[in-house]
Amino acid sequence: QVQLVDSGGGAVQAGESLTLSCAMSGNTGSINLMAWFRQAPGKEREGVGVINRVGVRASADSVKGRFTISQDNATNTVYLRMNTLKPEDTAMYYCAAAHSLYVTNLWDRPSAYTYWGQGTQVTVSS
Repeated sequence: QVQLVDSGGGAVQAGESLTLSCAMSGNTGSINLMAWFRQAPGKEREGVGVINRVGVRASADSVKGRFTISQDNATNTVYLRMNTLKPEDTAMYYCAAAHSLYVTNLWDRPSAYTYWGQGTQVTVSS
């Protein structure tokens, strides 16, 4: 089993930055793919970014150039650095993990992930 704990959310003004963290514990050696998703009220969960164990990344068009996903394999932690935040970035953010190594064009499907964090709220005001 793998446990994920999200943290780092908060309330900020538009244009400010936040860094989310996802700490992984348990059978971490079996995990090769880590992603961040977000879900706003009344909307579907959407993929924000993904990274695999060897550093291959992908991200949603809506956050390209503003959000960066990174990882620290020594501490089994994945980060989401969010710059130039916009009100439309307001959502609950979740990290997710999967056993697969490959970043495919299906990386943004929630069904591709086995493990989920509890979520951390990000609120951006204008």
